Amino acid sequence: MKTPINVMLVDDHAVVRFGFRMLLDATEDIRVVAEAESAEVAYQLIPTAKPDVIVMDISLGGTMGVEATRRIVARDKMARVLGLSSHEDPSYVRYMLKAGALGYLSKRSAPDELMHAIRQVAEGRMYIDSQLSQRMALEEFNGEKSPIEVLSEREFGVFIQLAKGSSVNQIAEMLNISPRTVGTHLYNVKQKLGVANQAELALIAVRHGLIEL
Repeated sequence: MKTPINVMLVDDHAVVRFGFRMLLDATEDIRVVAEAESAEVAYQLIPTAKPDVIVMDISLGGTMGVEATRRIVARDKMARVLGLSSHEDPSYVRYMLKAGALGYLSKRSAPDELMHAIRQVAEGRMYIDSQLSQRMALEEFNGEKSPIEVLSEREFGVFIQLAKGSSVNQIAEMLNISPRTVGTHLYNVKQKLGVANQAELALIAVRHGLIEL
């Protein structure tokens, strides 16, 4: 019998984790070996759980999934992360892949696609949601890019948290950096996006479907 693919679920919603566990544990070749409600818990569990695939919610409470993925891959180059999110803007996909994820899937995808994505990522193959992949290809073909893509990965993380209404001190704690560093990123974000305040940042994020009001 083929060795099952060990999966860790990282999502701050218990109901979502429960649903995915029920779905995945019903398969013959995939089993959930660990669950984490935050990036911090995931960091602690990974060494003992030894997951083959980490299914990472991008919009984690606290540390963002992009930042968490970057840290996990920095610690272990062989870590295989599948990003999972309700956000379908190609910007999220690109930042997640830059952070080291092997795949990206929308939470709206069919159950069969989730299982297929996990199997692909477990084998070290890249997998991107088919509809998102098509959108990315069209953007490249038309020469269109989101203005947000001028931001670095860390600036993008700060941008999203600011757009959600987090304060500089809260972001510093979330991303484990100093308030002064957050302030520098905030200045750069405003300059690059041509905005003057947090409300305008939120408006850009909403327009691009990066956050929901």
